[in-house]
Amino acid sequence: MTRLPSDPLAADAALPGDAPPVNDTRPPMGWNSWDSYGTTVTEAEVLANARFLAEHLAPLGWDTVVIDIDWSDPSARSHGYNDDAPLTMDEHGRLQPDPVRFPSSAGGAGFAPLAAQLHALGLRLGIHVMRGIPRRAVAANSPLHGSSLRAADIADPTNACEWNPHMVGIDHTVPGASAYYESVLALYAGWGVDFLKVDDMLWPYQAAEIEAFAAAIEGCGRPMQLSLSPGRDLSLTRLPHLREHATMWRICDDLWDRWEDVEANFARFARWAPHAGPEGWPDGDMLPLGRIGIRAERGEPRDSLLTADEQVTLMTLWAIARSPLMVGGDLPSSDPATIALLGNADVLAVHRDGHGAREVFREDPLILWTAEGSDGEHYVAAFNVGEDVLEVALDSQDAGLPARGLAEVRELWSGELLRPREVTVQSDAARGVAPGSSALDVRIPPHGAVLLRVS
Repeated sequence: MTRLPSDPLAADAALPGDAPPVNDTRPPMGWNSWDSYGTTVTEAEVLANARFLAEHLAPLGWDTVVIDIDWSDPSARSHGYNDDAPLTMDEHGRLQPDPVRFPSSAGGAGFAPLAAQLHALGLRLGIHVMRGIPRRAVAANSPLHGSSLRAADIADPTNACEWNPHMVGIDHTVPGASAYYESVLALYAGWGVDFLKVDDMLWPYQAAEIEAFAAAIEGCGRPMQLSLSPGRDLSLTRLPHLREHATMWRICDDLWDRWEDVEANFARFARWAPHAGPEGWPDGDMLPLGRIGIRAERGEPRDSLLTADEQVTLMTLWAIARSPLMVGGDLPSSDPATIALLGNADVLAVHRDGHGAREVFREDPLILWTAEGSDGEHYVAAFNVGEDVLEVALDSQDAGLPARGLAEVRELWSGELLRPREVTVQSDAARGVAPGSSALDVRIPPHGAVLLRVS
């Protein structure tokens, strides 16, 4: 194992500086390295994506750059994890960046120099961590920083992650066990970390670990947003606890560029989206859009396998449900259509300002969602989860709209103005619209969506 000095900042390291302020009224947005680089991302790749984000997308709210799992592993590879990996850590069992992949971290500087560069771009630094303490620290019985305890005193090998071999849980019934997370968060605060994605927290649900980690953030002296994952089988009964301790939480397992992954989240968002807001954000996982799989855990280098219409559906559902938006594609090598998809200001306004989002209608293949805007707008998202083109007359009252007086209806992806029509003939009843209503005629491609703003 590589050991580094415990001082989080080398004498000549760049100071982390100030991050841009957090807008707590909207879900977090940014870029995450996982879908493109898995466990292997390098500092140069992080900076290339950060610069692209700052230049093209940050003005629209995409402001966080997240380095995903295994940034401390010098043996990291695509398509999986290494057993007994020689994780880089200090003498207190706290992980440090691999100085080969992250050269600015050499000499114990950690992520502070990288954080300083991101902050100078107007961006925020996020990192992924696993819950618990490294197995290698337990084997070495490393002394905990600022404590008389050692790693083996607090380790709980019976509560280990089932899919990642690097860590074991912490026994929080041991007096003083909080010292480890407290020392880790002090390290991250010194580096200038702004966002933490903490893994293996929700399946099974790790209440004690969540509480201990949140308390360590609270005491570290630096504000950090806390993201919890993965969310397989996550129950709404956990909502009060999640809101108390986290910024966002996954409601699904890993989402990849497969239609079945996207479609499965309709039901999950129907449960969770009504509870999204500044108290916390249900998270449908990263957006597998653009150039992905470069050195990823799954698949080979490719453009997203989701069709153009499926990508519109993904962005529409995530936007109206107000899920956090973390794009996973390598931005500099992604096609212009992907960047345009991510940069649609009208759609992002739904994500930023919408409230009261809910599913109001589901009769396969049509799924209908509505939300309210901040200035009296009404949003309607219509999805076609079927395999054929769907031409449908949307009943204004099914969408929660008045029967008369729709001043303007604009489809936000195309920019097209739609003309509501008053239904007066019985023949429209065959299309599910009663006389006396207004109808919106839309054509939705297979696996596609339309997103309407109604004035």
